Amino acid sequence: MDPWELTAREQIRDSLALYNWSGDALRLDELALAFCEDGELELRGQEPLRGREAIVEYLGGRAAPGGDEERRSARIDAAASGVRRIVRHILTNVRFLELTREHALVASYFTVVTEIGLDHYGRYRDTFVPVGDQWLIRHRYVSVDWRAEETTMAPLRSPDRA
Repeated sequence: MDPWELTAREQIRDSLALYNWSGDALRLDELALAFCEDGELELRGQEPLRGREAIVEYLGGRAAPGGDEERRSARIDAAASGVRRIVRHILTNVRFLELTREHALVASYFTVVTEIGLDHYGRYRDTFVPVGDQWLIRHRYVSVDWRAEETTMAPLRSPDRA
């Protein structure tokens, strides 16, 4: 393996961690820095969000206090019962499907634990590109494969739970 490839892999892993750590802490502006300026976040069954601003706006409405009613109610119930709100994304099985000097295709699994326990899990399929001295997400496809009925983060969108 050439030194540039080792460096690229570590920079990609750093961007993966930035996305998850920042998201867990609701530091959405930091999370957006894992994407290219015009990067895309595509959630299965939805139109891709294009650009950092659109990504922050969407996630702010979904994850921040004051988001949708169902999740706000879950947070209020948790607070009333003395349960501390937590969000922890656990990323596993990071696999580099393709890596060139111009782009990388990366697949991984994620599991999300909240105050209810196992909240949801799924897959990321990412395209990374080098930007300056970093490798950033050009496109992220998120597939939630399962969610708990009482999820606080990934409410049902349709009868097929897609």
